[in-house]
Amino acid sequence: MAWIDWDGLLMLARIYSIALEGVSAQTVEVEVDLANGLPSLNMVGLPEGAVREAKDRVRAALKNGGWQIPPKRVTINLAPANLPKSGSLYDLPMAVGMLCAMGVLAQEALQQTLLLGELALDGRVKPVPGCMPAALLAKRAGYAQLVVPMANAPEAALVAGVTVIAVENLAQLVAHLRGEGVIVPHQVQHDPLAQACHREAHVDFAEIKGQAHAKRALEIVAAGGHNILMSGPPGSGKSMLARALISILPPLSLDELLEVSAVYSVAGRLDAQQPWVAERPFRAPHHTASSVALVGGGSIPKPGEVSLAHHGVLFLDELPEYKRNVLEALREPLETGDVTIARASRSANYPAKFQLVCACNPCPCGHLGDSRHRCGCRPDEIQRYQGRLSGPLLDRIDLHLEVPPVAWEQLSSNQSEERSQTIRQRIAVGRQQQFARNGDGVVNARLSGRQLEKWAALDAPCRTLLAQAAKQLGFSARAYHRIQRLARTIADLEGATEIQPAHLAEAIQYRVTLKDRRPT
Repeated sequence: MAWIDWDGLLMLARIYSIALEGVSAQTVEVEVDLANGLPSLNMVGLPEGAVREAKDRVRAALKNGGWQIPPKRVTINLAPANLPKSGSLYDLPMAVGMLCAMGVLAQEALQQTLLLGELALDGRVKPVPGCMPAALLAKRAGYAQLVVPMANAPEAALVAGVTVIAVENLAQLVAHLRGEGVIVPHQVQHDPLAQACHREAHVDFAEIKGQAHAKRALEIVAAGGHNILMSGPPGSGKSMLARALISILPPLSLDELLEVSAVYSVAGRLDAQQPWVAERPFRAPHHTASSVALVGGGSIPKPGEVSLAHHGVLFLDELPEYKRNVLEALREPLETGDVTIARASRSANYPAKFQLVCACNPCPCGHLGDSRHRCGCRPDEIQRYQGRLSGPLLDRIDLHLEVPPVAWEQLSSNQSEERSQTIRQRIAVGRQQQFARNGDGVVNARLSGRQLEKWAALDAPCRTLLAQAAKQLGFSARAYHRIQRLARTIADLEGATEIQPAHLAEAIQYRVTLKDRRPT
């Protein structure tokens, strides 16, 4: 509401905007006060650099729009004051607050409205990151409408039940709020799920010759949401297999699409032509990436590759070439499915439920175990190379797969291979069984300890088999439970209600790590 002091014409206006905390939004009150005193414009409420610069953009946008700021002492407060404010999204709510305080706009028209947008000096409203989390907040908090830049309207309109008002300039918004030119709420023009279902994968399993064992392992990975490490000589097809994994994963559900798109919205990575992520992400950072690039961070926290791969695949090729501290930073998100970036003034939480797919050579020259090429590496060189991968990290990877080179006979064969679409149909059936049993969206790789006891219980023969394998290979408690999850997925693919010894045996053979195969 607005208050007027008729003696001194002092006015106060309150407008609502947002602040981003990770991929979620929190309401921010933008209070504008005009008071007698020397003409000035002060801003309080922990504004950071881009926010402090907003006063010059707002002043110019109002002047060029035909509104003159009165010669008074202007104070803008961003509440709550203990929450840091960053970015240029406060330009539009500040300008609207100034117009309300000046009496140009009625405060009552903005009681149930969220506003965000950057202003150009001529009054144009430019796009800002975070409009999808803003739409989710508007729906959750019951705001009547959300005002966003025109370029951000398609992503905000994906959230059902939110009235999205898309504006191109400040004058257009003022006319709408004064009833002089009504803006029709923005509607989604295309079905994002339909686009996601009909997009073709870059690599189809039918393009990969041979490697039946590796294809079987990737089918298990896709069905249960597991992680995998592929080891083999150069040219054996590890990278191609990793890129083909996306083609057999089920399409994103609407909830997953919104979650992934919210991460990309906060990171400012949504495409203006298609403002949502239509298919499961596939991220493949170079091995020179830093830990901040991988897990997120910075003075103003931003999501990293593990969050950009949320509900998708993170592919790390040449795994031993990554720095040790970078690889160790993966341990927490692999275990918890999220990342918390803590800084002195703020912290941010980002989702990171991704599938880790790694590839490496078995030795520095890459030919250890290759029947066609002789390995020239010394045992100590092999040990040093493989030692770059820590035991705790390897323990968090469900499947360890040896990928041999493809025989020339298979490469030149005209025999047709199974297409990704056929494999994807089997995986969809397996995931439906998991969701019906575990809960909506919970794959076997994310089963809790209590759920394991209930849905992946082992009978006496299976317990004996797993105990013998654990004793011989030195499995940790984490590996023990990951084998259970893996066996549950294998059983689901075969439509079995109980884990059989054959399912468990196949799961165990996927736990033979690089270090277990190391020459003595």
